[in-house]
Amino acid sequence: MTAPRPARLPLRLRRRPVPWRRQRPTWREARPALIAGALARAVARPSGNWYVLGASPGPREGRPLAGTVAGTEIVVWRDAYGRPVGGPGACPHLGAPLAEAPVRCGTLVCHWHGLALDGGPVAGWDPLPVHDDGVLTWVRLDAAGGEEPTPAPVVPDRPPADGTLTSVWRGVGVCDPEDVVANRLDPWHGAWYHPHSFVDLTVVAAPDGDADDRFVVDVSFRLTGRLVVPVRAEFTAPEPRTVVMRITGGEGTGSVVESHATPLGADRHGRPRTAVVEAVLATSERPGFAVLRRLAPGLRPLVRTAAGRLWRDDLAYAERRHHLRAQGRFPG
Repeated sequence: MTAPRPARLPLRLRRRPVPWRRQRPTWREARPALIAGALARAVARPSGNWYVLGASPGPREGRPLAGTVAGTEIVVWRDAYGRPVGGPGACPHLGAPLAEAPVRCGTLVCHWHGLALDGGPVAGWDPLPVHDDGVLTWVRLDAAGGEEPTPAPVVPDRPPADGTLTSVWRGVGVCDPEDVVANRLDPWHGAWYHPHSFVDLTVVAAPDGDADDRFVVDVSFRLTGRLVVPVRAEFTAPEPRTVVMRITGGEGTGSVVESHATPLGADRHGRPRTAVVEAVLATSERPGFAVLRRLAPGLRPLVRTAAGRLWRDDLAYAERRHHLRAQGRFPG
């Protein structure tokens, strides 16, 4: 199982493209029991009750990072020392939405009556454990997670920050986190369901319950027409709500895409909602990559657009899976 090496040029021109309808079917390989087994092992791994809230807030943000996790409003900001702090997103005084409160010199000030929060307990407001890994912000909710708490979340290994271009995308679907994780643990759907982005996909290794719990894939990223970038990638699930794709051969070796699924709570119809927070950490040994990193502010919207295009499909996959499970008709 030899991984492709980076070519002198990162692009390749496909000689004889196979039409979508004539590519090799993968449904026999994508066995429901195999995917269900990988999912069961993933959701059984400990999380320490940590959930991804969103992208790391900047050092001088005037507004907090806010969201809902497992039905609980959360607000996070940086204190006067630049440390991430956070807790419930409802003011303990009269319930004002602290998501709308400004941050002044590290203090969050409720805009209803001026209650000032510096990250410590006050007036019935109690902080929650918060972790900023440099790319994403996590919050620990012990009541929601129900596990043995840990001092920090399970953060995947990443390429060095000083040589990485990062981008974070967020979307929401009507499903459970396990539906999102199951989607990512089915690499066989890539070239069939995403022909606009992937071609020539082959799953060269699948775990099927063995000790090496990885999916290894050879695939080409489609740029335009016959122009592609071939890579080898592996998919792993280090904790119940995270799937990591790591490029192990070809262009961009060492790059990582982290897909995190965070339960939000039920919508007004009682259906579960899940946020997908996807962090792309791209790296390359090519000299020109340093130039691209300097253009990061302009490139990040393009990366987010590409992620959103894929997740438009994959959230439909996850929502369909949830719909069938809710009716007891899903085969997995």
